[in-house]
Amino acid sequence: MRSKKSSRAEQLGLQFDGPGLLAGVDEAGRGPLAGPVVAAAVILDELKPIKGLADSKVLTARRRERLFDEIRAKALCCCIAEASVEEIDRLNILQATLLAMRRAVEGLRLKPGRVLVDGNRIPVLRVPTEAVVKGDAKVAAISAASILAKVHRDRLCLGLHAQHPQYGFDGHKGYPTPEHLAALREHGACPQHRRSFAPVREALGDAP
Repeated sequence: MRSKKSSRAEQLGLQFDGPGLLAGVDEAGRGPLAGPVVAAAVILDELKPIKGLADSKVLTARRRERLFDEIRAKALCCCIAEASVEEIDRLNILQATLLAMRRAVEGLRLKPGRVLVDGNRIPVLRVPTEAVVKGDAKVAAISAASILAKVHRDRLCLGLHAQHPQYGFDGHKGYPTPEHLAALREHGACPQHRRSFAPVREALGDAP
């Protein structure tokens, strides 16, 4: 008889089903014009199920906050990591995202036997790793990671707003809204703006 884990792997089209703990990985903050990109890795405890896990983008902010605390309380282990604005500008956003993901997995207290990553690109890791397109809606551990990353980054944006209220980070969370671009043109960039991003260069008059 094939295990439930094996059947689930087959349903997702995964190429491996080795022993050991499963870690889910996701990121938040690739699209914004400011602040770090955040990644989270989560190993859930099968004996402590968490109801309501889903892609963080479909949950309300209040529900995400409640799940954030529950995940941290019930997961076997989890880790939230970042890649800084300086690293984003130096490496590019994709490589910085993969770096944050690698830091999150390597920061886990327990070593996973396999890692599932949301999307279609994976970081270089020492354990079997596979990308799962729309994994944040398919794999509970990835859903949990998406929630941790999203809530952590939203909190960082509230801190940015306290330091630089003229940009409105509490509302747009760094995304290129008309209000954000207008504030960039009026006030220039703060230290947390990603200068390698075209909208920031253009707003500052530095377009090629």
